[in-house]
Amino acid sequence: MKRIFFSVLIFLSFGILVPTGDILVPMDEVQTNHLKAYGLAYWTLKNHEKPCEWLLNYRFGSFLLPDSPEVRKKAGLMGVKIEIVSPEEVLRIFQEIEENNMDRVLLEKAPKVAVYTPIDSYLKGEKYDLMEPWDDAVILALEYAEIPFDKIYDREILSGFLSKYDWVHLHHEDFTGQYGKFYRNYHGAFWYQKRVAWTENEAKELGFSSVQEFKGAIALKIREYVLEGGFLFAMCSACDTLDISLSAIGVDIVPPEIDKTPIDVNYQSKLNFNRCFAFENFKLITDINIYEFSDIDVSIYSNPQESRKEDFVLFEFSAKHDPVPTMLTQCHVRIVNGFFGQTTSFKESVLKDDVIVMGTVLEGGRVKYIHGNRGRGTFTFYGGHDPEDYSHYVGDPPTNLSLHKNSPGYRLILNNILFPAAKKKQKKT
Repeated sequence: MKRIFFSVLIFLSFGILVPTGDILVPMDEVQTNHLKAYGLAYWTLKNHEKPCEWLLNYRFGSFLLPDSPEVRKKAGLMGVKIEIVSPEEVLRIFQEIEENNMDRVLLEKAPKVAVYTPIDSYLKGEKYDLMEPWDDAVILALEYAEIPFDKIYDREILSGFLSKYDWVHLHHEDFTGQYGKFYRNYHGAFWYQKRVAWTENEAKELGFSSVQEFKGAIALKIREYVLEGGFLFAMCSACDTLDISLSAIGVDIVPPEIDKTPIDVNYQSKLNFNRCFAFENFKLITDINIYEFSDIDVSIYSNPQESRKEDFVLFEFSAKHDPVPTMLTQCHVRIVNGFFGQTTSFKESVLKDDVIVMGTVLEGGRVKYIHGNRGRGTFTFYGGHDPEDYSHYVGDPPTNLSLHKNSPGYRLILNNILFPAAKKKQKKT
């Protein structure tokens, strides 16, 4: 895995491609399938020796791909609208980009992608079948966009597998050892009991004294991955429970109803926020009957969908001076429909000072989409469960993305997947 210094990112803005005629993949309102357009760019990177370009802020983040019969055919099969542009048109586009808040970023290599999620191959069996009663938006996006990925889980992470990947997504996991705080409503459910039994057995087999200690070790491995140059993306409860777990290493924060041991009465004063990615000075919620981990999350579950109180606005950044947040916010709308999750949005007052807010809930005081650097790597946290299912519940069927080909909320996920492909110059030491 490349080890990249992120404190200085210099993106090539001139002479990226010699214009000889190219394929433009427009990402404005004329695009027939925004989501598969990312898959087309990924496929082109993976199957052609020539690089591609991401035209930041030009027609809402369009792609410029090398022209070939294979790329044209693939676009047709995927239902992605393309435009064939002549060398003269390419020069005109480059001139427009140079004169406006736009930029050209070279995409040079398809990133190797992994999703942290239960792996069917070793979780299924007579004793355990951990197919969870919910889906994952990133897996849906990757599969729909035809972007290949591997599934990895706890044993793989502890064995050092993370270093094989450029980009890792965290499934909707609870890293605190509290099984998603589903105890009150689901402790009698078969799927919940199987999850508890399997995880306790895994922790014991791997030499951990508790599930909290087990998941804390996973969180530390993920932190190490980022510090060494990895790209981390998380949604929903993985965002806040990762930081909570890191802050509580060696401190019992799990209610006795779950782990049969008492909570450390001084847990709050013992939290170490220095290990956290994004949050600090948060207060834990340890009541077993409250469906919340801490005051990081702001989920106002009583809001009816019609109120649109969860809608959020994407900030606009300088493409030439702030290329990273510009890439991550490429979208054909500025106001995106909100959506709930166990962790819906983040309280702004508990963000660390250096965290970049890229999307904020319209009502204020709550942020939805954040990014930051840690060591040589980056993290991006995105609140909510499914961008096209406002109040996705346990047991609901997965979203059919063929009905949401132009989803702004899903576009943000896919921006992150292509982000590691962007060419950067390493910082000189």
